[in-house]
Amino acid sequence: MGALVGLGFGLGVLLIWSAFATPRPPRPEQPRSGRIERLLAEAGMAGVTPRSMVLLCVATGLVVALVVLAMSRTAPLAIVVGALTAYLPVAVVSGRARRRHRELAEVWPEAVDDLTSAVRAGMSLPDAVAALGVRGPEALRSAFDSFALDYQVSGRFGDCLDRLKDRLADPVGDRVVEGLRVAREVGGGELGRLLRNLSAYLRDDLRTRSELEARQSWTINGARLAVSAPWLVLLLMSLQTDVITRYRSAAGAVILVVGAGACVFAYRLMMRIGRLPTERRILS
Repeated sequence: MGALVGLGFGLGVLLIWSAFATPRPPRPEQPRSGRIERLLAEAGMAGVTPRSMVLLCVATGLVVALVVLAMSRTAPLAIVVGALTAYLPVAVVSGRARRRHRELAEVWPEAVDDLTSAVRAGMSLPDAVAALGVRGPEALRSAFDSFALDYQVSGRFGDCLDRLKDRLADPVGDRVVEGLRVAREVGGGELGRLLRNLSAYLRDDLRTRSELEARQSWTINGARLAVSAPWLVLLLMSLQTDVITRYRSAAGAVILVVGAGACVFAYRLMMRIGRLPTERRILS
């Protein structure tokens, strides 16, 4: 009997020692997405690859360069204008990403209010989050519908929240998702209070940012007008052969390159001075 007890005690000690001594496998690091890939995800264009985006920029620049070359017969002007317009697809996608962030920021308070009502009615937090795919704001239904399917298949709330963040690709959405993660851990009577505080915070933040963006709009429009006006005048001048031929020389090419560099530098500087602090994604 004593030998059996000693054997059981030794086996238990061995199991405890092996649990602490066995090194845990390293957690695989998720590959970091590039800048273009993040921009496409934030614009709701996750299906477009960065390579396709780069090819579109190159094709846009080449087409515009060929058109300007056919109009002006001036290679330096065509090259500079083509290089500047190659950035046009990126500017369009960036504008779409900003509009998408603004649209999502406007509907997040409503979504959190729906969550609060569902939890107050007795639903569990995962079921309340999944229900937003049916009765939530229209802009968020597809993402939460996918969350509902993921949770139905796996049952892992944390992993489903991580995939929800990837689908949303939204800074405000990251804060809401992390708030839901904390709310899941806290639970109990604090859950409703946490969701109400989150909704009030999102409304205050949206109101403040909307006022600042309204005051900032004149700076952005002025910067775009100041940069585009000289080049529009130059394109109109390209219809006059005796005027545009002066830019075919080496000195004319240097003037065009220096002018393009000055415009890009001034535009970036003005945008940096006038822009609002941008929210960064949480644990993305």
